Amino acid sequence: MTALRASVVIVSRGRPNTLCLCLAGVARQRFASYEVIVVADPAGLAAVRDLPFAAHLKLIEFDRPNIAEARNLGIAEAAGDVVAFIDDDAVPEPRWLEHLVTAFEDSRVASAGGFVRGRNGISYQWKARTIDTAGHSVPARVDPERVTLLTPPQGRAVKTEGTNMAVRRDILAEMGGFDPAFRFYMDETDLNMRLAHAGLATAIVPLAQVHHAYAPSERRTADRAVTDLRDIAGSQMVFLRKHHPDPLAWPAIMAELRAHQRRRLLTQMLDGRLEPRDVGRILRGFDEGLAAGRSAALLPMRPIPAASRGFAPFPSLATGPAEVIAGRFWRRAALRRQAARRAAEGATVSLYVFSRTALFHSVRFLPEGVWYQRGGLWGRSLRSDPLWRWWRFSTRLKREVARTAHLR
Repeated sequence: MTALRASVVIVSRGRPNTLCLCLAGVARQRFASYEVIVVADPAGLAAVRDLPFAAHLKLIEFDRPNIAEARNLGIAEAAGDVVAFIDDDAVPEPRWLEHLVTAFEDSRVASAGGFVRGRNGISYQWKARTIDTAGHSVPARVDPERVTLLTPPQGRAVKTEGTNMAVRRDILAEMGGFDPAFRFYMDETDLNMRLAHAGLATAIVPLAQVHHAYAPSERRTADRAVTDLRDIAGSQMVFLRKHHPDPLAWPAIMAELRAHQRRRLLTQMLDGRLEPRDVGRILRGFDEGLAAGRSAALLPMRPIPAASRGFAPFPSLATGPAEVIAGRFWRRAALRRQAARRAAEGATVSLYVFSRTALFHSVRFLPEGVWYQRGGLWGRSLRSDPLWRWWRFSTRLKREVARTAHLR
């Protein structure tokens, strides 16, 4: 196993409940040497201090709406060799950090990113992408199980997701971390582009996986309806100013983004998630954000000094073996109690509950530290599966356990 030490940075504002769930997953990493740094508003820190392992966390209070600035505060406290980032509305698989950090054993790797699963816990939101100076991304071809090292051509960068990425601490600190001109959105993409400009390689690590839920925020509701586009427009404009070489092309790029966002808003209006009057208001906010991005000060990035506090190793709660508990739907309550007991004893528990139906499967992480998959015995788990397929209980269980064996 790698001897590298990792610092995990989590930024949170206005979401104490999801922050605590994220930390429940981070606390159960099957990794030898990591510390956990939480940068959060007062409500978030108050919730975190009630967790049983709070004394082992590095806590930083920060209550301004600027994720880049918050991440930089986390980097300043990071004493590990590698700094990993995960959002407060995501939960990592138990071997996330192991897979992500092991990629840095290759001295050529400056940064790394993993795959991100969506709300159902099975389908992917993002895998691997590259991005150009206009902010347009395309899928990147990578090995679906093994690490792929990418050095993109000039004018492109490897796109890592802020909710599942890591960077060598010395490189990240020397580059000044994240640019606070990006209050929200594209802060990690700007970093990706700066890494590419420096000729540094990024590893895509498919088995380093997190589950991302898109929790509500100041910019979206619980059903993902848009409420504000100011920061998105402003960050896109700042990105163009920093990285796109042709200012004459900027208006067309921003017009394309505005048109895309308008179509998105209209679709949400037709779905009943927005009122007609909301569309004009939100687009006016887009225009205001665009103007702010044009006038935003672009300041030089200053190196981040070494951490003032030493490395604070987190005593992982995953002290036992990986275990599987499974049964029929009618026994779900008893099975869940059994799984919670084993998790409390240190096991990494995957709980499978199947009904005699063709219901689609879903996976979620329970606060008690259990990975819970439920669905019909004959229903889809992978969305590429047939709508219905006959299975015996034992063979279906074997298939689902194999699907996540390298993650847990």
